[in-house]
Amino acid sequence: MIVLGIETSCDDTGVALYCTERGLLAQALHSQVAMHARYGGVVPELASRDHVRRLLPLTEAVLDEAGLALGAVDAIAYTRGPGLAGALLVGAAVGASIAWALRKPAIGVHHLEGHLLSPLLARDPPAFPFVALLVSGGHTQLMRVDGVGRYQMLGETLDDAAGEAFDKSAKLLGMGYPGGPAIATLARAGRAGAITLPRPMLHSGNLDFSFSGLKTAVLTRVRAGLDGEQARADLAWAVQAAIVDVLVAKSVSALEQAGLSRLVVAGGVSANLRLRELLSAARAKLEFSVHFPEAALCTDNGAMIAFAGALRLAAGAEPAPPTEFSVKPRWPLDALAAPGQASRPAS
Repeated sequence: MIVLGIETSCDDTGVALYCTERGLLAQALHSQVAMHARYGGVVPELASRDHVRRLLPLTEAVLDEAGLALGAVDAIAYTRGPGLAGALLVGAAVGASIAWALRKPAIGVHHLEGHLLSPLLARDPPAFPFVALLVSGGHTQLMRVDGVGRYQMLGETLDDAAGEAFDKSAKLLGMGYPGGPAIATLARAGRAGAITLPRPMLHSGNLDFSFSGLKTAVLTRVRAGLDGEQARADLAWAVQAAIVDVLVAKSVSALEQAGLSRLVVAGGVSANLRLRELLSAARAKLEFSVHFPEAALCTDNGAMIAFAGALRLAAGAEPAPPTEFSVKPRWPLDALAAPGQASRPAS
């Protein structure tokens, strides 16, 4: 089965072709970062319009790369949510239209499920069950994963996500969007311990997160004055260290509480090298395995949507009616059911 995957949840337009027998055939991605950077963050209306411009040319490029005609596609998977309503509607409309024209099934995919399952595209994929750390611009969650659609929420952020903390701290430092890569780059010149910031909820006794207080601490430090570029680099190092320390500690605690020895890390922040370094160090010490998506699959992409859609369809999930589609800008991951089962209330 060949599945065309379409991702338009926010500021990346992603298209990919996944084959259940041969794996990922082709993918293409257009990032809107340069367009949104001048505004300091994503402008929803501009994001939606750019998806309209990019989606069909990217689809044609992916088909050309794979050497396939559109008629060779067996199913279409599109991101149904969560995300920006207008952006989601672009992908859903195109996906449903292609499915209707080809008389092929279409399925709406949960964006976070795509991220969560993306490490399974690796050559050495993790086996179920595992603990997943989903960490991105809008989400920071720890989940127990027992199979496709079998998710149990262990902990989540009570306010700002880790990615938001990076973005807001970068803005306070006068840096561009997105903040994660900018902070990580500046932090390379920072000195460990030169500035100390709080680790919110590090010792809370549960697996929840909170990063809004960290943003306030950064604001206070900036207002107190930063004397030169070295001080800015020191603060960037402290921001990254505070976020990563909490993510690592909570992930290790989640493994212990769940009684599991496999950790999957997914989402845009999973590309952070400091996070990977500290989790690898913890893995060697505590003897658990840690799995990251490939670098090209850390950010939003069509491959993870095609893959998740293929897994659900192969497991018996009901496709959406080809002439009907809807999006879910807010869609809790733990409300998602296993293929063939009715959705359940969020825990």
